[in-house]
Amino acid sequence: MSQFVRAAVEKITTAPTPRYETLGVQPLTPIIGAEVSGVDLSRPLEGVQLAELKRAFLRHHVLVFRDQHIQPDDQRRFAQYFGSLKVLPISKVDGGDPNILDITASKDSEFVVGTEWHTDGTAEEAPSLGSILYIKQTPALGAGGDTLFANMHLAYEMLSPAMRQFLDGLTAIHDGIVPWRVYGYEPPEGLEIPRTEHPVVVRHPETGRKLLYVNSGFTTHIVQLAPPESRPLLDMLIRLPQQEPILSCRVRWQPNTVVLWDNRCTQHHAVWDYYPFDRFGQRVTIEGSRPMA
Repeated sequence: MSQFVRAAVEKITTAPTPRYETLGVQPLTPIIGAEVSGVDLSRPLEGVQLAELKRAFLRHHVLVFRDQHIQPDDQRRFAQYFGSLKVLPISKVDGGDPNILDITASKDSEFVVGTEWHTDGTAEEAPSLGSILYIKQTPALGAGGDTLFANMHLAYEMLSPAMRQFLDGLTAIHDGIVPWRVYGYEPPEGLEIPRTEHPVVVRHPETGRKLLYVNSGFTTHIVQLAPPESRPLLDMLIRLPQQEPILSCRVRWQPNTVVLWDNRCTQHHAVWDYYPFDRFGQRVTIEGSRPMA
């Protein structure tokens, strides 16, 4: 472990541990993720408990809720505590639910979306604040289909001071056509494909902490660099979640598990290791804001 990684990790792990009165919070790792108990998401949340939940969200970035039995309206209500619900662009084309996306995999699936490390929707001018995924059915073999989440604050902080200073002034292009082309598809006619320039390093809008904001799912190149310079630097930055296990936590799905993640400061990776078994869930997404340097 390099001196920069060690210093960044120690900064996080030595921070004061919050105390909670109305819920239990058990970290998944010292860096990211926590399981939350004492919360029933089928009922409205209010007062101290909601405030504590939001505090845990900002600290751990990924919250896991087990044994939840919720309906679509419950999932929408929970999301709206954090912001407005995002309207799914594809719903304007296929006429589906405007807020709830079915996440399905079976023996007939040619691919599963999200198997590359990525941050959702960064090609948009205002990517989402976060998402809430409710997994109802897990693979029948009893294992598989985990999701990994990486802390992009730490990804930035583990870089050398010289590299951080260099990256602070750069921007990159995020193109919504990338995930379509990766799987060999063209988008449906009439679907608008976003393409946006964002800073390579941004600040979290609530905490002010800097984080690395490039990902393999959407980022194509760094604007201020020539292609022979941009590609190797971008590849190095994109590989960090793959090469640095300390950045991530692993969520092991069980039926009726709900996960809320902060899309502003994390990347995630869905593991498709359960073919030919089925997996089914539903996701709602929360509107966000334009990332700022």
